[in-house]
Amino acid sequence: MRLLKSILTVTVLVFSLSSLAKEVKEPAPDFTLKSMSGENVKLSELRGNVVMINFWASWCGPCRQEMPLLDDFYKKYNKLGFVLLGVNVEEDSSKAAGYLKEVPVSFPILYDNTNKVSKMYDIDAMPSTVLVDREGNMRFLHRGYKPGDENEYKRLMKKLMRE
Repeated sequence: MRLLKSILTVTVLVFSLSSLAKEVKEPAPDFTLKSMSGENVKLSELRGNVVMINFWASWCGPCRQEMPLLDDFYKKYNKLGFVLLGVNVEEDSSKAAGYLKEVPVSFPILYDNTNKVSKMYDIDAMPSTVLVDREGNMRFLHRGYKPGDENEYKRLMKKLMRE
């Protein structure tokens, strides 16, 4: 009986994890946020590029694990019309700045201190990653991160860049 319960629990977990990612096609809500460098970044001004928006927090272990992998994507694909925006969701942006001193990234970091943008995108898990196509449509939303998810990100990024 215990074995059966364990198998059922694992099965439920596997199926619930696969539901963390979903394909969508709706206009991406526009926003303007201040970047770590002090400049304002407006999503609609990036139209024509494939944009990945990664919502993260310095206290989030999976976010910390994912951050260097995202930076590798940015370095490899940014010259091909790919933009990556790291949106920190903490009220106190100094925590993010402290983390980024330890693990610097080359892509823009934006601050959503009031969680206004996070709410617009219905973000309820850390990290959450959104892919926006060249026309400004949100096409993919992935909640959470586990090793290997970056392969799916890459596949979807390449698909959108070819469109």
